[in-house]
Amino acid sequence: MSELFFELLSEEIPARMQARACAELKRLVTTGLRQAGLTFGQTEAFVTPRRLVLSVAELPDKQPDVTEEKKGPKVGAAEQALAGFMKANGLASIAAAQIRETPKGDFYFAVKEIAGRATADVLVDVLQAAVRDLAWPKSMRWGHHRVRWVRPIESIVALFDGQPLAGQVDLGEADGGAHIAFGNTTVGHRFIAPQTIEVTGLADYRRKLRDACVIIDQDERRAIILSQAQALAAQAGLRLKDDPGLLEEVSGLVEWPQALIGRIDDQFMEVPKEVLITSMRSHQKYFSLLTPEGGLADRFIVVSNMPVAGQDRRRNNIIAGNERVLSARLSDAKFFWDLDRQTDLRSRLPALGDIVFHAKLGTVQDKVARVAALARHLADMNDGADPVLVATAAQLAKADLVTGMVGEFPELQGVMGRYYALHDHHPQAVADAIADHYGPLGPSDRCPSAPTSVCVALADKLDTLVGFWAIDEKPTGSKDPFALRRAALGIIRLIVENKLRFDLKAVIKAAAKNYRELDAKAVKFPVLNFLAERMKVALRDQGIRHDHIQAVFNLPGENDLVRMLARVEVLRVFLDSDDGANLLIAYKRAANIARIESKRDQIDYDGAVKAELLVEAEEQALFAALNQAAAALERCLTAEDYQQAITTLAGLRQPVDAFFAKVTVNADDAALRLNRLQLLTRITRTMGRIADFTVIEG
Repeated sequence: MSELFFELLSEEIPARMQARACAELKRLVTTGLRQAGLTFGQTEAFVTPRRLVLSVAELPDKQPDVTEEKKGPKVGAAEQALAGFMKANGLASIAAAQIRETPKGDFYFAVKEIAGRATADVLVDVLQAAVRDLAWPKSMRWGHHRVRWVRPIESIVALFDGQPLAGQVDLGEADGGAHIAFGNTTVGHRFIAPQTIEVTGLADYRRKLRDACVIIDQDERRAIILSQAQALAAQAGLRLKDDPGLLEEVSGLVEWPQALIGRIDDQFMEVPKEVLITSMRSHQKYFSLLTPEGGLADRFIVVSNMPVAGQDRRRNNIIAGNERVLSARLSDAKFFWDLDRQTDLRSRLPALGDIVFHAKLGTVQDKVARVAALARHLADMNDGADPVLVATAAQLAKADLVTGMVGEFPELQGVMGRYYALHDHHPQAVADAIADHYGPLGPSDRCPSAPTSVCVALADKLDTLVGFWAIDEKPTGSKDPFALRRAALGIIRLIVENKLRFDLKAVIKAAAKNYRELDAKAVKFPVLNFLAERMKVALRDQGIRHDHIQAVFNLPGENDLVRMLARVEVLRVFLDSDDGANLLIAYKRAANIARIESKRDQIDYDGAVKAELLVEAEEQALFAALNQAAAALERCLTAEDYQQAITTLAGLRQPVDAFFAKVTVNADDAALRLNRLQLLTRITRTMGRIADFTVIEG
């Protein structure tokens, strides 16, 4: 058993593409090995900014021999059929074929023994295909080559059992002959160890590359960066701002990570911390540090790709250089901060008319007008919201889009609006609503809870949903270019987490009316259904069964999300109990009998039950229990006491079970039969006040 070792050395691979490429290379090679009939042991894949590395252990020296059999014509078949069979299978005569008995008679079989190829030869084909088929989000050509790859390939190491494979990757040069041959040499760190290094396998490669200032394991580099950064922060009496995304990115930018601490010039500390953090993160890939109190410290962490141990001059030069670069960056940010505050937000509103929101939905100014109108409508329905504050916040929510700071840092929209609103002496609630109205942006994002923020956030998302539905730009399959699914989940979270009680259908209708010449009815139900489907998805993600969800969502006229959620929860608990499971069986029995008999008789058994025709004690008891349950359910549903409503249903189990045990539904007496079928229908109607039990499985 031998090892395959493979390295692709190239110019710098973008950090965002590295993890996927590493996994894809592993998948392509292992799939190729399986298709070739080769068994193998452990596979390890690594990626650095300049290399993709793969090791596959315990490969055999050759493919297994295989026997290939092809069934031919029946013995005694026409000569023409026999001749075709022999030609197709390379047989000199029919005597070279085997005759086998089958249930349909004796048939000729061509049996061919195929010797397995040497593994080294197979690997060449597999690796060439992997390089060719490795897909990149963006790729390039270089020189006169026709092949496309993410960055120019510099060399390829391909070893089997420590020896280079006799293969190459064709670069597709116009005049032919351009290729990169498989070899056994690589290089270390671009600046520290650019000399050629000969390797024999993964263990040898890992050791020699570390000596050449390259750590190939991305997980190890990530751990080193985090450990070093936390240690430097602790030494300065600070703590590292948690940023897993930046940590992942930076670990893909360096092969020999060395964390260093620098200082932010005091003149920039008056700029909002979000600006400083964003500038350092987005432009420089620096980590922010926090004071013990949680404020932004005047320090930052930069991760160098140069070893500095025992190199104080190099260390100081790197730190000083990064401080100068950061000062230049932050000078731009401070300029925008000072300039933007010279113009208040309200005076920026006309400029929103120059920004197209969508070609079919008008400008951002048009959207602001619609959102403001809908937000005021929502404020009237929310006792805790001040309509004046809501209207002001909605009008100013998008104003920061035309500021210099947001032009430079689009990710700060809303955040900067808050700062500028406070500078303009707007109330805190207005400023917070401007910052919050984009949220929640995902399932883990903070959900706004302040009444003003909630009204504006809801109005913004509902307007977006209704507008794109009106122009038929709905999500399809996995495509959702306008993030409408995210908007829908945001609406659901805003309503449910803030326990907002209003008619969602009416609110969607109000949103639709803000669009001129738009038929509100044309979008009201589709949008409502879309929100319902997204809520189902959210509930399923929480482990709630789809049929339990559907049973509540099928209730006619129910569009209060808070109430629906409460119903789903109590229904789930009830159906998981013995009473619930048994009552469900009884419900389905009653529904099936009534449905079958109704279809056969062409009669709707939804009429009133006649008490005088209830002759058996069990049916009398059931009738009384249903009457009591109906009255109790009415009180419970009015009070939205769904737990007590479910308890009421549970009380029907015993009389229903007794009825089916003692009473014959299809009695000989036609009047009795009719009355009993109507009693069964009464069971389903009563239970149907809680949920649509017909869709529940089990």
